[in-house]
Amino acid sequence: MSEAALDLGSASRYKGLKPQATWRYVWSLLKFRPRYYTLMIVLRIFIFGVGGQLVGLITRTFFNELTSKAPLRFGPAALAAMLVAVALVRAGVIFTDIALDVHWWFSSSALLRKNLFERLLDLPGARSLPYSPGEAISRFRGDVEETVNFLDQVAFIPGYLAFAIVAFVVMLRINARITAIVFLPMLVVLVVSNLAVSALQRYHRANRKAAGAVSGFIGEMFGSVQAIKVATSEERMIEHFALLNEKRRVAALKDRLFHELLHAVFWNAVNLGTGLILMLAGQAMRAGTFSVGDFALFTYYVAWVTELIGMAGVLIADYKQMAVAFERQEELMQGAPAGSLVKHGPVYMSGKLPDLPRLAKGSEHRLERLSVRGLSYHYPGADRGIQDISFDLERGSFTVITGRIGSGKTTLLRVLLGLLPRDAGEVFWNGEPISDPGSFLVPPRCAYTPQSPRLFSESLQDNILMGLPPEHYDVAEAIREAVMEEDLEQMKDGLRTLVGPKGMRLSGGQQQRCAAARMFVRNAELLVFDDLSSALDVETERQLWERLFARQDATCLVVSHRRVALRRADQVIVLKDGRVEAKGSLDELLYSCEEMQRLWRGDLDNANGG
Repeated sequence: MSEAALDLGSASRYKGLKPQATWRYVWSLLKFRPRYYTLMIVLRIFIFGVGGQLVGLITRTFFNELTSKAPLRFGPAALAAMLVAVALVRAGVIFTDIALDVHWWFSSSALLRKNLFERLLDLPGARSLPYSPGEAISRFRGDVEETVNFLDQVAFIPGYLAFAIVAFVVMLRINARITAIVFLPMLVVLVVSNLAVSALQRYHRANRKAAGAVSGFIGEMFGSVQAIKVATSEERMIEHFALLNEKRRVAALKDRLFHELLHAVFWNAVNLGTGLILMLAGQAMRAGTFSVGDFALFTYYVAWVTELIGMAGVLIADYKQMAVAFERQEELMQGAPAGSLVKHGPVYMSGKLPDLPRLAKGSEHRLERLSVRGLSYHYPGADRGIQDISFDLERGSFTVITGRIGSGKTTLLRVLLGLLPRDAGEVFWNGEPISDPGSFLVPPRCAYTPQSPRLFSESLQDNILMGLPPEHYDVAEAIREAVMEEDLEQMKDGLRTLVGPKGMRLSGGQQQRCAAARMFVRNAELLVFDDLSSALDVETERQLWERLFARQDATCLVVSHRRVALRRADQVIVLKDGRVEAKGSLDELLYSCEEMQRLWRGDLDNANGG
């Protein structure tokens, strides 16, 4: 399904956050690091509300001093020294504010991203990404940053507001008429910003959607280079990419143009205010009621107060954009409990990261019997799936699932492990029902190697341990059990060898054995693997099975069509059209099951997959 179809489908189901929910999310984020955020506000009140006022008042006194209108006599040198002192103090406070801001900004961003990622990991594998990876990355990056940037800008408002209140009072006391006329265009700015927010929100949402479509298509092209070349579709792919980019360009241009237009209205209000002061101040200065220092102070104040009004107008528009960003992040949460996106939890911004918990096996992890009863699942909008699957695994047994393409072998494993949500049926561990297989059937209870294992662009050791501390796990033994010790000897950097994106520097067989070593090192009670030896040569496959059978009390559930596995199986389960066609020992099935007879006779090229 295309990115656009996915996005439209989601939009039809998701109605967005209500304003009350948006403010609850904002409030929860503000409470995540309250001391940092509060101190940022206090510092900005000093920077703008106090420091800014001191600069303006000293400047006014300086000009009045030059025209002998100053009520207090300081002298130019003393006033210059005051300005320097205020500037130095403000600089120190500003650098402190920057340090706090960086810590708060990255902590809040990390919290949102952690909660998003945690939700994706909690979901069954088939539902983890409702959009393309590129679109998901767009939400992890752009939408999170937009949310935190808005709250960062809000922290400036108290400082500017404190400055504006004092400035308004001082200006009224100097000349109420000029003050009232100067502030009139600023009120117009607020009205304009309120009228424009709905259009800005619409343009921004369209821009985000177009950018996500481009990112997603780039990811799909990089992941399908071979398929594109085989189909000689390079030109058509480039044409489609150009079309997506053109849509993005138009959407981004509209979004940026409208945003910059609002900015122009907001920030040019200061020029209008200054012009009004020039027009009105002349008469008052001739009458002796308005000094040069007053004129300098008014001009200074108008710049600052206009910036406050402009910032308020921009924040009104940015609030709508933040609401869109929250909506897009919530869509990625896919029905998580309310507030999960901003749920507080630890984030580690400095110092040593916490150690991952050891996967030490205890008596509570021991498997005596795994029972499956009536397990069913159907893919949405299709006739494929599994129906009413039942079987038992005894401790130390070796069970093989076999069948033709589309018979449901891989689907069965994924439903059993909670990677797909079951429609019906139960799974029992030692007689106790498993309510959430996705979180229960994990190491040290269970380890799984899929048909197409996923490797990361890290070292071989990192791909095997996946973050586990190497001092507590026998990587060398896992390598040996996966029949990879000879391959390792030929690698110049040994376990530190980088395997490349998706393991592209390894052969297909090495990728499978690396994934097998990842499974073995966890020393799980139940080992589940899907067609593990499909890319192995005959001798390597023989050694791997022999070493697997030599494991003490190893309970294995294997998808395979290989004779060496079928011969050693304590139980063979034959699937056909998503149902159990027969189960028993190989000899029994070769005698009584026509489907098993056909598979054994050599129709094996069609037996993998499913």
